[in-house]
Amino acid sequence: MSLKDTIENEYKTALKLKDKNKISTYRLILSSIKDLDIVNRSGPNKKDTDDEDIKKLLKKMVKQRTESIDIYKKNNRTDLLEVEQNEYNILTGFLPKQLGEEETKKICLDLIAKLGANSIKDMGKVMGELKKNHSDEVDFAKAGPMLKDLLNEQ
Repeated sequence: MSLKDTIENEYKTALKLKDKNKISTYRLILSSIKDLDIVNRSGPNKKDTDDEDIKKLLKKMVKQRTESIDIYKKNNRTDLLEVEQNEYNILTGFLPKQLGEEETKKICLDLIAKLGANSIKDMGKVMGELKKNHSDEVDFAKAGPMLKDLLNEQ
């Protein structure tokens, strides 16, 4: 079953249960997927929307929620914080599990050793390899600064 089908099934279940928070979040996701479909069908590079496209979309939405959560925490807006946190939890449920800080650090160290990276100038090379092999499981917002620190220590 495709990711889009899974989301649609979850949406139907939320409708039956009359869960307003989930309904609005699923509608938001499905509407974004529809927009993505339209973009993919028009223009020079016509293609069908696949699970990878949807994962990229969901990651973008998760990033937006994370930024909003930080802002709401700083400004003590618990009412808005709760809504964003619920949306964040639903969105991350459709993405592969992200590795923790220790696992990410280990992967970065392994890549640095494998590629023979020894300065900050090699960061692009290491980051490219990291994205190629671990794009679903690594949070690049955390991996970037971590990689920079590790390369500066070399």
